[in-house]
Amino acid sequence: MNKIIIPTPLRKFTNNESSYFTSQDRVDLAIEDLAKAFPDIRVHLFDETEQFRSFINIFVGQEDIRGLQKGQTPLSGSETISIIPAIAGGIL
Repeated sequence: MNKIIIPTPLRKFTNNESSYFTSQDRVDLAIEDLAKAFPDIRVHLFDETEQFRSFINIFVGQEDIRGLQKGQTPLSGSETISIIPAIAGGIL
């Protein structure tokens, strides 16, 4: 099973679960599986065209999927997927 790590700011949409396990074999299908299990998280991960939101970074292991095959990145069945929302703010 592939493990999706859910970041703290999104856990309020997953009943405070910190991870989710899926047998899907591609990143996009795995994240879709998460969104089906916890529908309230969908709007925070996908835009209105059902693409990953631009401020959401997704990693398989240590690799950003943007440098791999994006949503089409295959999963071996024992991967760790990390969802990392971009954080902005501070003083310039």
